[in-house]
Amino acid sequence: MALEAAERPSEETLLLWEREQARLKTRVVPRDTEAWQRDPAFPGLRRVGGVDVSFVPGDSSRACASLVVLSYPELQVVYEDSHMVRLKAPYVSGFLAFREVPFLVELVQRLQEKEPGLMPQVLLVDGNGVLHQRDLPCVGVAKKLLQVDGLENNSLHKEKIVLLQSGGDTFPLMGNSGTVLGMALKSHDHSTKPLYVSVGHRISLEVAVRLTHHCCRFRIPEPIRQADIRSREYIRRTLGNPGSPAQGQERHQKEQRPKACPKGGSGAPAGPGRPPEDCGRDSSTDLKDPQPGFQEQQKDQQSEGTGPHKDSDLWPPPAARVQSPP
Repeated sequence: MALEAAERPSEETLLLWEREQARLKTRVVPRDTEAWQRDPAFPGLRRVGGVDVSFVPGDSSRACASLVVLSYPELQVVYEDSHMVRLKAPYVSGFLAFREVPFLVELVQRLQEKEPGLMPQVLLVDGNGVLHQRDLPCVGVAKKLLQVDGLENNSLHKEKIVLLQSGGDTFPLMGNSGTVLGMALKSHDHSTKPLYVSVGHRISLEVAVRLTHHCCRFRIPEPIRQADIRSREYIRRTLGNPGSPAQGQERHQKEQRPKACPKGGSGAPAGPGRPPEDCGRDSSTDLKDPQPGFQEQQKDQQSEGTGPHKDSDLWPPPAARVQSPP
């Protein structure tokens, strides 16, 4: 029987998940494997992907999974795909991938089938750990510190954050084991809270941090920021007012991709996998490029308040992560 989102899995299921994480750990490649990674300017990097899952307000099982692909270095959306899903696995800290990743993998597979020429060369994931289906180089970018291996958001950690003065400044996240689990990164000059970057797959920590910084117009890397914005907008367009159960259930069953740009219903229809004309420039505050500072912080507050999945890791948990920096 499928698990309801609110239920905790059995100990047997958790054990199976741990075994799968251990298996995936053996497949992780914690070093740079692509030619574009060898030069600080990233020559040859043309497409960067981002994925995110946003929940329907007031519903812990209905959500929207989104994948976007941005041109690099312009950071303009060239592909987007959003899909309403119903989560079956419950939220368990350290096992978020078993709840969300299958839907994200499906989006990557759809892209490969529809527009193989737009496949990203690297994927940024909203979280910590590894997402390496399709064998893509991946980077974990979290907004909050995962407190493992002695890492704590204590006074010492906060003092280190204060010392981050300019965009691009970092400090290592050193656990009690002596392992560097990631880096805290001040993504731009106006940000007051760091990002937590960790190695995913087929990329070194140094390159992962540099790439994340290069992708930040604001606090959140643009690929993840755009995936978050578009997943929320897709929920609004698809379900209308999520606070109305009858309306939400009726529209949820359709789960169709929007045909036109959200800007007041105007704009040319979107082609398969292509963003609608003028998409991302409607009257919604979330879809406008905020000025560094007030609006950027407002957007961060909205995205950090969407549920427990935003504060945890993807795959695998600390014991199954890369155990030393490249």
